Amino acid sequence: MSKKQKLELTWIGKENRPKLEPRILLEDPAKSYHAKHRVTSADFFDNRLIFGDNLLALKALEGEFSGKVKCVFIDPPYNTGSAFTHYDDGVEHSIWLSLMRDRLEIIKRLLSDDGSLWITIDDNEAHYLKVLCDEVFGRRDFVSTVIWEKKYAPKADSKLLSSSHDFVLVYAKNVERVKVNRLSKTEKQTSRYTNRDNDSRGLWKAGDTLRNEVRDYAVFPVRLPSGREVWPSSGTSWRYTKEKFAELIADNRIWFGVGGDARPAIKRFLTEVSETIPATTIWKYDEVGHNDEAKKESKMLFSDDLFGTPKPERLMQRIIELATDPGDLIVDSFAGSGTTGAVAHKMGRRWIMVELGEHCHTHIIPRLKKVIDGEDSGGVSQAVGWKGGGGFRYYRLAPSLLEKDKWGNWVINHDYNAAMLAEALCKLEGFSYAPSDAVYWQHGHSTERDFVYVTTASLTHEQLQQLSDEVGPDRSLLVLCTAFRAKADAYPNLTVKKIPRQVLSRCEWGHDDYSLQVENLPKEPPKPGQQSLFDGGEP
Repeated sequence: MSKKQKLELTWIGKENRPKLEPRILLEDPAKSYHAKHRVTSADFFDNRLIFGDNLLALKALEGEFSGKVKCVFIDPPYNTGSAFTHYDDGVEHSIWLSLMRDRLEIIKRLLSDDGSLWITIDDNEAHYLKVLCDEVFGRRDFVSTVIWEKKYAPKADSKLLSSSHDFVLVYAKNVERVKVNRLSKTEKQTSRYTNRDNDSRGLWKAGDTLRNEVRDYAVFPVRLPSGREVWPSSGTSWRYTKEKFAELIADNRIWFGVGGDARPAIKRFLTEVSETIPATTIWKYDEVGHNDEAKKESKMLFSDDLFGTPKPERLMQRIIELATDPGDLIVDSFAGSGTTGAVAHKMGRRWIMVELGEHCHTHIIPRLKKVIDGEDSGGVSQAVGWKGGGGFRYYRLAPSLLEKDKWGNWVINHDYNAAMLAEALCKLEGFSYAPSDAVYWQHGHSTERDFVYVTTASLTHEQLQQLSDEVGPDRSLLVLCTAFRAKADAYPNLTVKKIPRQVLSRCEWGHDDYSLQVENLPKEPPKPGQQSLFDGGEP
């Protein structure tokens, strides 16, 4: 038996991993939007809405944003087998697990060391997803499972149990460094404080003065204002010594009831306790909203063109409040109707959302425009005092860098201009794209002395020698060209490579949709005695 065995979740096709092409993002200014009257530079114009496959989009973000995202929230398809208007949510179980694994691995790299991931999910996949997240993030970095009460009443037609909750799985990039904010006390919580004796120190509530164990030094009689004496009840003792009790009575810290004949209680003043409390793992619908509330919000925004499975804005407000501070960056790669971006925007956070469905245009963009123009007064707008402002940039994924010509040969995609090609190859080779206006051969850099130059020209020995002379002995240059007529190792400060030959084996070219990875499943029927996922079996 191997000594390197580990506990893990297995499924059909787990060993198959996509070789993702790191696409570039193309901005469409016609679909980008910002407030007509900017007040300050803090209006967060540089939010991003990305249209395209979310796995490719996450890969596209990786180079620029690795380690910079404070919070990732995702509301992935629940894999329930139901047909939704905007999603095919009946993905085979194994495909769903592969789909999630590939995205979670990039999400982990995007998160900052003090960042966290929040995933809404239901019973269909929650427990498999928990084990999968344990494998990707590590069990030590599991924070908690939150129970969200998504319905305010049971369904009368339920055959067995009426499902009233969803889960929110919470993971940290590093549980020792993650920060989870505390919540402000609600009016309901502070309403427990009164001032029945008009104490000048303000509102207070009564606390117990008994300890549920016997300590001999704290067992003595206390004389009440009525003249009666009381002892601790059987099996208990006072929380204070006789001397301390006398001090508290003298300081009017002990409450004996309106008539002065009740068992003593300690007065805990509102001004002396923390204004915040830690969040619990049970979120009631009256605190964070429910499904019907979310649908009403959707109807206000989209009239009759409702989004099938929205989340209430108050739920997102709770997550954003706990996981981030103003100015932090939030990513949602299953954007749906855009609730995450809308709420993050209102709360002064930066955001990136990714959506492949056409509702990116029919739902998200119109919603965000209303938020930016201050026309969205629903959801959490009044609670956070939102008046409008800010903006976002709209991006789409560039097409694949390589395509096949009519003879079946891989060539550079004809949709790519020189700038796109340079940016794409910088991303592929791990360089920061930063073209220089002054130096034609500096398209990007990996360090202050290591550069990259991209050209579709066929370079001669004389041209390469000129490049080598200009680069000089203290710098290095990666030259990517379509062809060259010289020995590649003739120039000590140059590395010369051909495109597309240099990149052919690096990625899966021309693959635009990773939402359904059916190639990960076997084509033949199961062997006798082997359970099949196609007829409802579970691994």
